[in-house]
Amino acid sequence: MGNYQRVLRFGLRPVQIAAYVRALKRFGTHNIETMRIGANTLIWTAGFSREHIPLLAQIKEHGFDLVELARFDWKDYPATEIRRELEKLDLGVSYCTAFGSREKSLVHEDALARRAGIEFMKQAIDNTAATGGHMLAGPFHSPVGFLPGRRRTADEWKWEIEALHELGEYAVKADVTLAIEPLNRFESYFLNTAADGARLCAEVDHPNVGLLYDTFHAHIEEKDQGDAIRAVGHHLKHFHSCENDRGTPGSGQVYWPSVFTALRDVGYDGALVIESFGYAIKELAAAACIWRDLASTPDVIAWEGIKFLRAHAG
Repeated sequence: MGNYQRVLRFGLRPVQIAAYVRALKRFGTHNIETMRIGANTLIWTAGFSREHIPLLAQIKEHGFDLVELARFDWKDYPATEIRRELEKLDLGVSYCTAFGSREKSLVHEDALARRAGIEFMKQAIDNTAATGGHMLAGPFHSPVGFLPGRRRTADEWKWEIEALHELGEYAVKADVTLAIEPLNRFESYFLNTAADGARLCAEVDHPNVGLLYDTFHAHIEEKDQGDAIRAVGHHLKHFHSCENDRGTPGSGQVYWPSVFTALRDVGYDGALVIESFGYAIKELAAAACIWRDLASTPDVIAWEGIKFLRAHAG
């Protein structure tokens, strides 16, 4: 599908269509040699482990610079084997994780649950470092999907800052950076917008704690993605390049020229990671509320998505 057909689907006026295409052409000639592009393994599996190691070679063969490994528990994690394969392939790595239940949370009213959340995060930091990674990203606040029917409290905000500062100190020793992810209002009550995320990072005030910006969540919550990215500024540490429907980047409603301009404006030089979910995997489909095929196969989201990002990002 060409750019004109794509933007016609968005319902844009002709003047908007022309501006969109001009912007994409301009970024198509921009030097992106320093911009690394990655794929998140949630496209293929709910939890990366030993049996998924052969997937790494496929990701490398399709031109990705790094893989983002998704894992939600650390028992019997084969970090040594994974690192060996990553090094053999010369494939970079980042990680994402999240809290799956109320028993682990950085903002729980129960101090024991908060401590469990912190200890879980320390395991995640250790395993990120053990495989040669330096970036750990995710919604490190409350469990995904926990919606108490109220706004966050001042106590929760305080507990979050205290936990992230402790984790930042721990991450320094492992040479790992934490990137905190705001989620949309249907998945989290605690942190929804880029501006709130930037405020959180400023109050934590730790060099190893920053923000993960995800264009899927931002498409729901932000008025203008370019302005939102600029509001994050130097706190931006990691980036998920997601379409508005979790489909292939460039096939939906995200206004990518504004996104790419803002990334250049803030001097972002980290990775662009394609995150989607294996819609045929029941637990992933249920967690992400995906009830239809997002592409002809999950592979297409990654293999076609990297072509779009290579052609237009910068």
